[in-house]
Amino acid sequence: MTSPSARLDALPFGRKHLKILTGSGLGWALDAMDVGLISFIIAALAQEWGLAPATTGWITSIGFVGMAIGASIGGLLADRFGRRQVFAITLLIYGIATGASALVGGVGALLILRFFVGLGLGSELPVASTYVSEFAPTRIRGRLVVILEAFWALGWTASAVIGYFVVPLENGWRWAFALGAVPAVYAIIVRWGLPESARWLESRGRTAEAEKVVAEFAGARAAAEPASAPVAKAPRVGIRALFQDGLAPRTVALWVVWFCVNFSYYGAFIWIPSILVAQGFDLIRSFEYTLIITLAQLPGYAVAAWLIEVWGRRATLSTFLVGSAVAAILFGSAGEVWQILLFGSLLSFFNLGAWGSLYAVSPETYPTAVRATGAGWAAGVGRIASIIAPLFTPWALGVSGPTLVFVVFAIFFVIAAASAWGLGDLRGRDLETLDNA
Repeated sequence: MTSPSARLDALPFGRKHLKILTGSGLGWALDAMDVGLISFIIAALAQEWGLAPATTGWITSIGFVGMAIGASIGGLLADRFGRRQVFAITLLIYGIATGASALVGGVGALLILRFFVGLGLGSELPVASTYVSEFAPTRIRGRLVVILEAFWALGWTASAVIGYFVVPLENGWRWAFALGAVPAVYAIIVRWGLPESARWLESRGRTAEAEKVVAEFAGARAAAEPASAPVAKAPRVGIRALFQDGLAPRTVALWVVWFCVNFSYYGAFIWIPSILVAQGFDLIRSFEYTLIITLAQLPGYAVAAWLIEVWGRRATLSTFLVGSAVAAILFGSAGEVWQILLFGSLLSFFNLGAWGSLYAVSPETYPTAVRATGAGWAAGVGRIASIIAPLFTPWALGVSGPTLVFVVFAIFFVIAAASAWGLGDLRGRDLETLDNA
């Protein structure tokens, strides 16, 4: 008799899959909205509170400290206790912390709350990509994870709209934070509306529960569950497993890619509104240009979603990273408005297409027992770069201006593109290929 995972791989894409994708994707979009909002809010706070660049850099970076810790812990918890529970709890944590940020009266309280926002956010992202990857049919698994990542563009666009229309208002940044509390309500829907990963249940010996989930996806009547389903001894999970059984080279390559992409992405996109203000554009105009640039993320995801099942994971990821490097150099030297919009849009297109590919390949690197741990630790290592980048950018801008700064980002993109070829490529193969290796 075929296993639940094998039958899940062979199923056609249906309404249950769509519910998993949209349910996880909406949480992803809300995450992006929170991260994107801070780029607009710090530009407004810098003027309202008279903050120095170093202080605004810490407001951004402290969230990424939380994200680094959250990503590492969240993956471990998801491998031990299940994907769905951790997914819901992390949404709840960062939703409440974001809403509370609307009430702060000083930098100290804001820094504390931004840390907890990052803690929840960092835990959620790798868990969500693992969750969708484990439900997706083999033939379109990579494409679905890229589509999941495309919800990031929707959330970032929403943040740009809020930044343009809400943040410039009196106390607008407080209202923007208040809108970030939406995930706290959404977490309840996620907790009760989505099933646990059948692959994770099977890996824990909870075969009867896995069979029930797969039967529901197949539209068949689930067999009666035995009173006492056999439960296998829980597999050991931990960071050491990421360097055993031939996984070490792939782990190192994945960590390098995550580090470099995080450094360049957050170093650039968090600071684009502030960079435009420094170039002489007023706050509203800089937000308008950022919104236009952000819209280019959507076609980037769409092209990556198509190519990832045609070219494969490595070729798609490295191509978009090389495109990001070229676009970064062009944007750094842009002076005219049309150049800012064109080259900024190209940077947005290629960079977010690369992100989609990276999130697709990350959970495919590891077997089920440590899949969320592996994806979480890769994200955690990447978050180290996202802590450094927002501090690096204002310092480097003061020293050399945007041209050299974006050349540095381009170098990191090139290093990531080369490292991508050290990853595996499971295009057209099921996830259990790793479990049985």
